[in-house]
Amino acid sequence: MDHSFVPLPPSGRTFVTERRVSIADCRPDGRMELDAVARFLQDAGNDDTDDAGMAELGLAWIARRAQIEVLQSAVARELLTLTTWCSGTGSRWAERRTTIRGEHGAHVEAAAVWVHIDAETGRPTPWGESFAASYLEATEGRTVDSKLRHPKRLPEDGDRNEMPWRFRRTDLDGFGHVNNTAYLAVIEEAFGEHAPEAMYVEVEWRKPSDAGEDLTVTEMFTDDGAQMWIRAGEEIRATILARPL
Repeated sequence: MDHSFVPLPPSGRTFVTERRVSIADCRPDGRMELDAVARFLQDAGNDDTDDAGMAELGLAWIARRAQIEVLQSAVARELLTLTTWCSGTGSRWAERRTTIRGEHGAHVEAAAVWVHIDAETGRPTPWGESFAASYLEATEGRTVDSKLRHPKRLPEDGDRNEMPWRFRRTDLDGFGHVNNTAYLAVIEEAFGEHAPEAMYVEVEWRKPSDAGEDLTVTEMFTDDGAQMWIRAGEEIRATILARPL
């Protein structure tokens, strides 16, 4: 997947918010964990749509895929500035770009594709005029697709590790499913204390997971990084690519 990130648009809606990194957001070495980065990104997006008046419209979105490039990790108690905007659309989805900058040098670039769904049926649905009025100008006419690009199946060859995985009740969100951000904890567990300072990550979500469900994480490490499949039996729930920068 191409991991170039479009720049801040010259016009159109952008939203800026601040967050301070807490001790609970960090690894033992004081650097911010990837799942915490993902929570900050998600919160900034929610704050943006609330500020734009989208919450009262009852719009529902589910994450399809995300790219996160940590150029310099944030550290405990660092104040972060998050700038977010809509960087592209499709007929029933949109891409959200976010840049994070910190007072001590933290720098993260991210892009995520979110599919607009009917909250009652769960089916993708067009995002409508109110969304267009707020967000389309910043896209500069750019279109994006919602395709998943990672391999659908485990490769037949190659060395691999497997570890059991179980999400906790505290990983559930208001929709009753494991929140998207919790999946990035798998990366933290896989790399452990060897997590690189700078890292590029892709996540693709295929099926929702439940707390307490017995899952398996299959890992394949190469000189370039790692590929991971989170699965229940043969059903792939999410896939991850991670590599140091």
